[in-house]
Amino acid sequence: MAEYDANRTFLPAAGHDLFLPFYDPLTKILGAERVRNRLIDQAALRPQQRVLEIGCGTGALLMKVKRRHPDVAVVGLDPDNKALDRARRKARAARVTFELERGFSNELPYPAGAFDRVFSCLMFHHLEDDEKQPTLREVLRVLKPGGRLEMVDFGGPGPGLHSRLTRLFHSHARLSDNSEERVLGRMAEAGLANARALGHASLLVGRVIFYRASAPD
Repeated sequence: MAEYDANRTFLPAAGHDLFLPFYDPLTKILGAERVRNRLIDQAALRPQQRVLEIGCGTGALLMKVKRRHPDVAVVGLDPDNKALDRARRKARAARVTFELERGFSNELPYPAGAFDRVFSCLMFHHLEDDEKQPTLREVLRVLKPGGRLEMVDFGGPGPGLHSRLTRLFHSHARLSDNSEERVLGRMAEAGLANARALGHASLLVGRVIFYRASAPD
């Protein structure tokens, strides 16, 4: 299992620490709530399953998963301790329990075959190019045979993505390598099976694509 490297840099969920207190209400306004709900529906979770969210940020998806599926074990991982602290406060206030750990998605601190589902919600484009393939290989490693990656992310640059508001969350450079074809190719290259796009949705800051890929049985 990997150890957390305190010297590594990362892109915060809101793009900058300054915006973190506004991240949850702003993403709600932008339409992230319905995207999270759709991703959870897509995952078709069952009691006693164990799920991981990589890049969990302030825990918004984790909260929804646990409220809708209280019998599912939920784990969240993120490199941003400030976001994790906010997630812990939210969980305590809502009396919801899930595990949180500080770490990076390309060095997951979990044993092989630990999870039935891995979620990635509007996070993959935050990764540097040399982190994306190792992240997908790590996802494959920690999935049980037949387990699934359930992911949603922005679908590359396009109309409406260059507003001042958009640049608070992601840059054109990070989106330029995030096309549907490129993401599916990366999944297949990492060894994930049956990689496919399941649909699209529109947010105020651009189009998102829902993906699924699985660990071979």
